[in-house]
Amino acid sequence: MYTTDQRPHFVQTHLTDPGAVRAELQAGLLATPAQIAPKFLYDALGSRLFDAITELPEYYPTRTEAAIFAQHGAAMARHLSAGSVLIDLGAGSCAKAARLFPVLHPAGYVAVDISVDYLRDALGALQQRHPSLSMLGLGMDFSASLAMDSAAADLLHTHDLQAAPRTVFYPGSSIGNFDPAQALILLRQAHALCREGGPGGGLLIGVDLVKPISVLEPAYDDALGVTAAFNRNLLLNVNRWLGSDFAPAQWKHKAFFNSDDSRIEMHLQALGVQTVRWPGGERRFAAGESLHTENSYKWTPVAFEALLHEAGFGSVRRWSDEREWFGVFAALAS
Repeated sequence: MYTTDQRPHFVQTHLTDPGAVRAELQAGLLATPAQIAPKFLYDALGSRLFDAITELPEYYPTRTEAAIFAQHGAAMARHLSAGSVLIDLGAGSCAKAARLFPVLHPAGYVAVDISVDYLRDALGALQQRHPSLSMLGLGMDFSASLAMDSAAADLLHTHDLQAAPRTVFYPGSSIGNFDPAQALILLRQAHALCREGGPGGGLLIGVDLVKPISVLEPAYDDALGVTAAFNRNLLLNVNRWLGSDFAPAQWKHKAFFNSDDSRIEMHLQALGVQTVRWPGGERRFAAGESLHTENSYKWTPVAFEALLHEAGFGSVRRWSDEREWFGVFAALAS
């Protein structure tokens, strides 16, 4: 199964269609209310701004989850299959998964992100630290589908990993960006992906839990205004894709907890009447009108465990911090 001095392999299955992106943006801007998908928050600058957000005192999820993994990682590993292929969704820098290598002892590592270009440097450096571990960088839009294409499956087969148990790793509470119906679809796809590897597959996922509004809202509207800059930067990204003329300074960041839907909502609010134009279209915004940019759903432990069972998972275990602000769930697919 193992060889020495391996190199990571890369497969890009998702190809961006600029015309489809422009059509998606235009449809969102012309909708009532106007909305832009949160994926447009993460251009190069947006990703760096989000990294800064994770260092803010108000933003608890990243450090709280890291502490849970540090304290309970060995127990998680005992609940899941040893020597499984670790499939890291939204891997980015691969740092979270790498910190678990000493306890999970993966037989292989598949880093998944929208573009393999985001993964090359991180996966190359990680391969140097773990030269005998088979690694694959997979560029795919897993929010649309988690099914691996034939090229990725062939690489797993080449490394004798096609029939190995699979652990899907989805940290960072990113599941909260999906509404409950969408989250169920994604989790069912994760369950199917685990089952493809044979018996012993499972899921390890980070989930932000319901907590006081006094904690939730500052995490998305910090005193330094970093999250506000992160949100307004989306407009510059839209300008590049659509050829629109958004002026970020004319928009105010707004974040609040919607208790009826159990979610944080992020919006950009027009500071005055303005018309945004792009080739072939325009949208007039009234003063105070909002452009909806992100949702982040917060779950109770009971509700999320029920969602896992509905998706097909069993043997669910949860680890949390002392304040019950964040939960890491491990569940088995068979």
